[in-house]
Amino acid sequence: MNWKISTFLLLITGGFLSAQSQSLEIPFVTNPDAVVEREFYTLQYNEAFEQADWVAYELTLEEVEGQVDRKDAFRSDPEVSTASASLKDYKGSGYDRGHLAPAADMKMTAQSMADSFYMSNMSPQSPSLNRGIWKELEGKVRKWAVENKAVYIVTGPVLTEDSYPVIGPNRVAVPDYYYKVILDYREPELKGIAFILPNRRREGDLEEFALTIDEAEEATGLDFFPLLPDDAEAEIESTLNLSLWGF
Repeated sequence: MNWKISTFLLLITGGFLSAQSQSLEIPFVTNPDAVVEREFYTLQYNEAFEQADWVAYELTLEEVEGQVDRKDAFRSDPEVSTASASLKDYKGSGYDRGHLAPAADMKMTAQSMADSFYMSNMSPQSPSLNRGIWKELEGKVRKWAVENKAVYIVTGPVLTEDSYPVIGPNRVAVPDYYYKVILDYREPELKGIAFILPNRRREGDLEEFALTIDEAEEATGLDFFPLLPDDAEAEIESTLNLSLWGF
């Protein structure tokens, strides 16, 4: 499908993962049994909070230009072995079913569009976030994919506390923050950027929420892009140059 950096039968925390789960965009996997792989994205589900720890995918120029129309088909994910959140969890909650991998990034095929509506790809987002600055950031990411031919994306809720407010019969956690981490690993300018946005109304320009990937790792407890060569990982993840991203 897309150019990948992979190795075969890499042993991670006691489990073997497929080549897709060893692609460049995949964070360090802490629970192989909770990984769900689809054609255009991969996620690790967190049963305790009933949502993904992360959703990771490569977004290419060709994929941004996909022509499949959006068709809302929210439904539980049969691939989550412990059972995912459901539509009932969000009904009347006041929170949006916020896409982690947005439907607008999944326009390549009818299947990829349908896959984006699994509840495992949703998290309870305040309407002011989901329809505001989060939507703006999603649009920026597509713009960067076009400008750079492709980018690698990891996105999800920040789940570092022991407990959160919950919604629905499955007690879906309502996170305080969401992150999105973007890597451009193509010459001539290898670069990375991360954002952490509050799950509430917040004034400010998008660049005010930008930070290094290292800072995002510290805030989320996740290890992003572990398959990068060590020297490249150290340089890219510690550096933030807003001008390279058009700010």
